[in-house]
Amino acid sequence: MKRLHLSTFFFFLFLAGAATAQDALPSWNEGSAKQAIVAFVEKTTKAAGPDYVKPEDRIAVFDNDGTLWTEYPAYSQLFFALDRVKHLAPQHPEWRKKQPFKAALAGDLKAVAAGGEKGLAEILGATHAGNTPEEFQAIVAQWLASATHPQFKRRYDRLVYQPMLELLAYLRANGFKTYIVSGGGVEFIRAFAERVYGVPPEQVIGSTIVTKFEVVNDKPVLRREAKINFIDDKAGKPVGINQFIGRRPIAAFGNSDGDFEMLQWTTAGDGPCFGLLIHHDDAEHEAAYDRKSSVGRLDRGLDEAQRRGWSLVSMKNDWKSIFPTTHH
Repeated sequence: MKRLHLSTFFFFLFLAGAATAQDALPSWNEGSAKQAIVAFVEKTTKAAGPDYVKPEDRIAVFDNDGTLWTEYPAYSQLFFALDRVKHLAPQHPEWRKKQPFKAALAGDLKAVAAGGEKGLAEILGATHAGNTPEEFQAIVAQWLASATHPQFKRRYDRLVYQPMLELLAYLRANGFKTYIVSGGGVEFIRAFAERVYGVPPEQVIGSTIVTKFEVVNDKPVLRREAKINFIDDKAGKPVGINQFIGRRPIAAFGNSDGDFEMLQWTTAGDGPCFGLLIHHDDAEHEAAYDRKSSVGRLDRGLDEAQRRGWSLVSMKNDWKSIFPTTHH
């Protein structure tokens, strides 16, 4: 009788373990994408297996906009910049008649976009510079605590993707080090990455503006200037990864052609590697866009993902839910 009880106990213990493994990605539907993720993690962490990867080489890189949180109909950092223009406008009466600030004050995204990179650089320079990294991150944190997305009517830091939060946690639980590699501003993302994604500031790579060292009243400070230093997008992503990590990742996750080179470089490495692109095709719960989108355009990636062995995730079919139901 004791033997029966013992075997029953171990049986239920086995079931509990299986359920835990199965539930590591509860917001993912069963399908090829989820299977590919789990298979990759299992083979690279199986110590006796031929595809075992040492923990120090288990580097996974994630794009941010459109991969970890929403980027539709415009990047969250752009909404932040537009709000900053409105906040700073009383100090700049000339903005009421000067583009692109006039368009920004009117909330006219199309007119802002029409200004191109030059106009955007003007807005970013006026709203992101002249402060220290600490001051800037405090401004971002304050904005995130109160600003709401114009379409989804939720705080921006609650428009992160629940399936991707689970994926980040699943990888870390299996000895992976997770990095964010984004075209967005590095200090903008550092203001919330650890709290929201569990990614510490030193594991965030992003676009940077020129920063200078100064001594003010015998106190050393870093001052952010209105000049672009590095754009961490497209071909800049592998360059940034090499410069700041010094190891080639074995897994890369993105959603647009801006991530193509990052996935291309990651999956060209020796040994096991993994690439995944998220396809925004759920108009009901978030947005549907790809080849002709002004944000997060996915064109070449759609054409080449299968040939390159990358997983293509349908938000509509592969995810049970989009955003978290609990708050961060």
